[in-house]
Amino acid sequence: MIYEKRTYTINPLKMADWLALYKSDAYAVQTEHLGTLIGFFFTEIGVVNQVVHIWAYESLDDRLVRRGRMAQDERWLTFSRKNRELAAVERLESVLLRPVDFSPLQ
Repeated sequence: MIYEKRTYTINPLKMADWLALYKSDAYAVQTEHLGTLIGFFFTEIGVVNQVVHIWAYESLDDRLVRRGRMAQDERWLTFSRKNRELAAVERLESVLLRPVDFSPLQ
């Protein structure tokens, strides 16, 4: 099992709009294609204009296949266009994580 932690830095003035857009246009598509959402968070202390979500995959190949299918879905393409037009995302960081043998998440 691998986990992908995606951190989006959002323009603070557009955070509410971005979350509303994600909830209405992206959430269902991502959960349908990507599968297991471990958590979806926003930061309160430190860098306060970030959204973090974590997804679980069977393997790197599983991730590539799932993200590839999602990239072809018209609903995802529509969200991507609206996301670009909103211009709320200032930065995206994606990190792949592998659990140690004693991690409760395997």
